[in-house]
Amino acid sequence: MSGQRGAWNRVSSWLKILLSLGIVAFLLYRAEAKDPETFRRLWAQPKQWDYILLATAACWAATFLTFVRWLYLVRALDLPLSFQEAMRISFLGYLFNLAPMGIVGGDLLKAFLLARQQPGRRAQAAATVVVDRVLGLYILFVVAAVAILAVGFHQSEQAELRFACQLTLWVTLAGTVAMAMLFIPGLTQGRLSELLARIPKVGPVLYSLLEAVRLYRRRWMVLLHSSLMSVGVHSLFAIGVFWIACGLYERVLPLTSHFVLMPISASMGVIPLPLGPFEAVLEFLYERTPGPDGLRMAAGQGLMVALAYRVITVLFAACGIFSYLGSRSELAEAMHQAELAPPASSNPSPTQPNG
Repeated sequence: MSGQRGAWNRVSSWLKILLSLGIVAFLLYRAEAKDPETFRRLWAQPKQWDYILLATAACWAATFLTFVRWLYLVRALDLPLSFQEAMRISFLGYLFNLAPMGIVGGDLLKAFLLARQQPGRRAQAAATVVVDRVLGLYILFVVAAVAILAVGFHQSEQAELRFACQLTLWVTLAGTVAMAMLFIPGLTQGRLSELLARIPKVGPVLYSLLEAVRLYRRRWMVLLHSSLMSVGVHSLFAIGVFWIACGLYERVLPLTSHFVLMPISASMGVIPLPLGPFEAVLEFLYERTPGPDGLRMAAGQGLMVALAYRVITVLFAACGIFSYLGSRSELAEAMHQAELAPPASSNPSPTQPNG
């Protein structure tokens, strides 16, 4: 069974790579067909390298802040973890999230590496990763929603942009209701939680989320501080993408627009593809968002900004290559355990929440 699962994971990884490359190739072809000179102009025009450096610093700072946020969530559960070790594990998780050939996702790898250092506290280790990811995604929509209302894009004359922004507002509202409901004790424990855990496909995910909520329910200040850090993370990413655009093009969308476009595009990270969805959405929104002069941006501009952002993330991941080289035996064992781990619904952890 484990051999079949491993073979399927490898086939799935290759399919994800091919699909990702296909999406990017289609976007490049589409931009070239709309404006044959778009890439030639980008290559020929002078670049503002100071903005590119600023963008790199902003994006790297945002990613580093996510590492610090996770460490804060870990220590909130009284799990002993040094700053140096937290950075090492975070770099490894980040590297595996970017690597399309990784059979084990970066988040799952982080949970297993942390659990290896905390015997008997596997549930708490997994909860830190679940809360870190869910909270970050929720605040991503909150930042987008606030920016949409502030800029007024939900009333845009561009029908497609208006639809995307209104959909974001509704998703944010639904997420807020769901987050509030998760803190109702009757929902996160007892027979109802057991029934939710048995739902096909999504049951294990729901069980992990409910168990994580039980562990953090009384730690309001921890969640508040983590949310504020998440606001900083998404703000830095929006500023970073804006500076990338400033470095590549003379005519760019204002910073306020990027506080809308970047979070909406980044939300596509929930799609398990290493490349493509983020680039496609940013290109889609760039073409439909009016610039300062009321004109739309050129075809391919959003795609080039997105690809430049990808390069910056890969460069940051390369900084952690030494952590990978020094942890290969540990990683191999953790990945093997992760591949053989049964779904949460079939083997729920008996560990009870603390407090």
